[in-house]
Amino acid sequence: MRRRNNQDSYNTVIADNQAAWDRSGHLFIVADGMGAHAAGELASRLAADLIPHHYQKNHKSLPAETLSRSISDTNMEIFRRGQANPEFRNMGTTASVLNLLPEGALVGHVGDSRVYRLRGQQLEQLTFDHSLVWEMQASGEVNEETIRSGVIPKNVITRSLGPNPSVQVDIEGPFPLRIGDRFLLCSDGLSGQITDEEIGTLMQVFEPSKSAQLMIDLANLRGGPDNITAVVVMITDPSILTQPLNGAASDAKQEKKLSGFSVALGIVTIICFLTAAILLFIGHWPMAVVVAVLGAIAIGTGIAQRKPSNELPELTGDRYGNGPHRRFVCKPEKDFVDQLGGMIQALREASSENKWKIEWETVQPNLDKGNAASKSKDYARAIEHLGNALIEIMRMMKNQRTGEANAEDSVF
Repeated sequence: MRRRNNQDSYNTVIADNQAAWDRSGHLFIVADGMGAHAAGELASRLAADLIPHHYQKNHKSLPAETLSRSISDTNMEIFRRGQANPEFRNMGTTASVLNLLPEGALVGHVGDSRVYRLRGQQLEQLTFDHSLVWEMQASGEVNEETIRSGVIPKNVITRSLGPNPSVQVDIEGPFPLRIGDRFLLCSDGLSGQITDEEIGTLMQVFEPSKSAQLMIDLANLRGGPDNITAVVVMITDPSILTQPLNGAASDAKQEKKLSGFSVALGIVTIICFLTAAILLFIGHWPMAVVVAVLGAIAIGTGIAQRKPSNELPELTGDRYGNGPHRRFVCKPEKDFVDQLGGMIQALREASSENKWKIEWETVQPNLDKGNAASKSKDYARAIEHLGNALIEIMRMMKNQRTGEANAEDSVF
């Protein structure tokens, strides 16, 4: 809403046959550029175009190494282009890459654009923001209250492609794939205006294209201070699910599993119970009871130590990164329904005041259904209908603005 040029870029590279899928999978990229003049726009476009190019060249190595090298090679090319032209010097861009593979989902990341995964009602941020506020929080230098106060600017990034000849690339994953999993790649123009809980709710309620459109519309309605890019990916094809390991369920690679019972404690337990049996046989009842209790304690300790482990079995290499970095349970709530209703009411009042040509009769059925669903506490359905109405209202407003702009150009 406030910027004349778009410094965001994105790209999707879908494997068109089985051989291509087995070799390099699907790639999804979002990049958010920075720099004066057209520098940021050029840097993000180079990232979106060159990462897939270098990926195809480097695909003989392990997928994680291939992805990391592809991003690093792209960084060098952006740096070289910047050094060759004074107007583009120090240009930079974020780059967040989702690589869906037979092994699962790998994420390559530099900057503060994000990759999320939604599974059921749980939204996970798979990437770590390379921003001043996140780095300071991770180092323990600031607390949540300081962050919320706004004293530390949230838009200062600590890592990007282009300004320097080398860059540190974060690799996360592989994360197993399930039918229904949804991934979001977005620039901070979206995540800065839409809360994580709202993101998760909208991705639950709407199919991918509508959820992306509604998130962008909401970010614009809340001021749209930055360029906004969203790519939503949904897993629907069983043939691309994570390959099982030794016949086990594929999710064993990432889902928390219980570590085995301690061998040492197992030996202690066996010795205790055998000793108790011998003592009992020879008539030493008190000592038998004591030793049996020790065996029971050993069993209890072993069970208590069987805590969840995130360690991955080796498939194509070790698990990379520390993601997910944040988790949220996202449920359709009345507060969000009320927010959507309030936005629509504000648009109705503004359209009346400014004589916008909005065909309210076409969206009224969705408004009525949304209000009825809200009254019956079916908040998911309420969000669906009100969201559909909002998308349609925003579409009509955009068409009107485009028509007015074309008319002004024609008169000029």
